[in-house]
Amino acid sequence: MKPAAALLAAALATAGSASAQAPVAPLAKATVAGGCFWCVEADFDKVDGVISTTSGYIGGRVPNPTYAQVSAGATGHTEAVEIVFDPRRVSFEKLLQVFWVSIDPTVKDRQFCDVGSQFRTGIFVHDETQRRAAEASKAALEKSKPFKAPIVTPIETATTFYPAEEYHQDYYRKNPARYSFYRSGCGRDARLKELWGEKAARQ
Repeated sequence: MKPAAALLAAALATAGSASAQAPVAPLAKATVAGGCFWCVEADFDKVDGVISTTSGYIGGRVPNPTYAQVSAGATGHTEAVEIVFDPRRVSFEKLLQVFWVSIDPTVKDRQFCDVGSQFRTGIFVHDETQRRAAEASKAALEKSKPFKAPIVTPIETATTFYPAEEYHQDYYRKNPARYSFYRSGCGRDARLKELWGEKAARQ
């Protein structure tokens, strides 16, 4: 028989080997548009289970658009955020709940003080499972929403997502004073509270 210490060492080695071979659950991706991507990033970075957020552009017809092109409304893109999340810690359905209360879904081609199709809202699904979840979430919200206006936020198939310029990434962290001034001045949180009450996403 092997000494107890040797048996323990062998058991630990076997366990470590099995752990190393165990499959790691893959991360998942969600893409949403909610007006200014600085604000959408800031809201989703607070969610436990979100691994990363990237500001960018989606839904347009021009490859590799620049911020100047998109903000001028010349490319058909909307400002959006690509969210990488751990499904073991947060579900896509939970992300949808966060999304709804962080936007004004009652207006088309604008969000708060930002006007134009480049600021339209949207859920850009990556597969049929996400589509079904998004459609169910929207339908449930139509029944439970605390306001009378209809929800006009579309659900679309995700197309190519182009990351925005580096200075836009984590803008709220890099430029907290300017970000806070913009968010407050744009009336985002005031409108969210008006729509959603205490459920509204917090700055």
